[in-house]
Amino acid sequence: MKDILLTKLNTRQATLVVIGLGYVGLPLAVEFARAGLKVIGVDVDQRKVEAIGRQESYIADVPTPDLAELVTRGRLRASADYSVVAEADAVIICVPTPLNKTRDPDMSYIVDATEKVVQYCRAGTVLVLESTTYPGTTDEILVARVREKGFNIGTDLFVAFSPERIDPANPKFGVRNTPKVVGGVTPACAEVTTALYSLAVDQVVPVSSTRAAEMVKLLENTFRAVNIALINEMALMCDRLGVDVWEIIDAAATKPYGFMKFTPGPGIGGHCIPIDPLYLSWKLKTLNYSARFIELADSINSRMPEHVVMRVVDALNHQGRALKGSQLLVLGVAYKKDVDDMRESPAIEIILLLHERQAEVSYHDPHVAQARFDQISLTSTALTPAALQAADCVIVITDHQQIDWGMVAEHARLIVDTRNVLKNRPTQGQLVKL
Repeated sequence: MKDILLTKLNTRQATLVVIGLGYVGLPLAVEFARAGLKVIGVDVDQRKVEAIGRQESYIADVPTPDLAELVTRGRLRASADYSVVAEADAVIICVPTPLNKTRDPDMSYIVDATEKVVQYCRAGTVLVLESTTYPGTTDEILVARVREKGFNIGTDLFVAFSPERIDPANPKFGVRNTPKVVGGVTPACAEVTTALYSLAVDQVVPVSSTRAAEMVKLLENTFRAVNIALINEMALMCDRLGVDVWEIIDAAATKPYGFMKFTPGPGIGGHCIPIDPLYLSWKLKTLNYSARFIELADSINSRMPEHVVMRVVDALNHQGRALKGSQLLVLGVAYKKDVDDMRESPAIEIILLLHERQAEVSYHDPHVAQARFDQISLTSTALTPAALQAADCVIVITDHQQIDWGMVAEHARLIVDTRNVLKNRPTQGQLVKL
């Protein structure tokens, strides 16, 4: 069966089913369809299925003309029905892995997707999990359920883990030119999975096991989370010491070795960096080990929204105004610049904290027309000189390129800039940095 599957892959006669058509799944499905495979996307969100049927992209990194061409050629279609898995030679699972209310891993999406996939899966298929999770997930969930169905892994069904590395709005690196780590349950699983990804990715990096592949992604994002926490704490220390953290960072970055530049911000967001390290921390607690670096980094990063609010409070007090009743304009609510993704965005907590303190809050974001902050629904306001002048304080949360920062510098009376986006711009009003 391995040889038959490899022949189908190498001759591009295989059918691929991608489970989950979000920020990870849709770009992946499109790249494989470009490579010549027949691709079927599955998502429980009927709106996504219908959008693909209309040949419309809802992900900024996937241009609508590119999607439309693949749908028109019959290379890509979408369904909400898992029964299409019966057509598959390869299945890739790209479902969310959030935290629950107690900040423990919520595995329900992976469990549900796996159970539905194995219900329809046939012998001679490769099954890959891409969802970021704790080491051991592939063995404990996929392998266990595949074996319950009577499949022999490595002989008639091939199982692997390959962590997603999607970076939304990255103009340099996409699916094709970002190396892909692959870990198979058996050597045969690794061989088949490597052949699969080699069709759509320039470089595949095999590792020894699924646990190794799972750990790779957690190392990548823990590295970022810990270093962001370090630089966020440096910002807090520089504030106490009365020095400009941005000046310190720029000067340190001139060192040609031994230093990697990170910058502070209002908090961390997105689906990976705030969440993935906590998956590792949770797993280690079950092994009676405390991941102190991860827990400390999470504590520091989680404090940044409160620090931003206090910077606003102090800046308003300096001008003789209370936060209560002040008109505040937040610029950017997406978690990073030039995307429409609000998952785990620090703007959410900042706006809620400001609202709790009875400030009047509005926002402008060229990528997010409407947003919900717990029980509060807001619509993006137009960014005009009048809107800037009317605000008692303008708070920069996300440094979108589409925002007219020159106009902000010219018309805002008070600015709290958490991204240093107004660096070297003369401002008419008072500028307060993070």
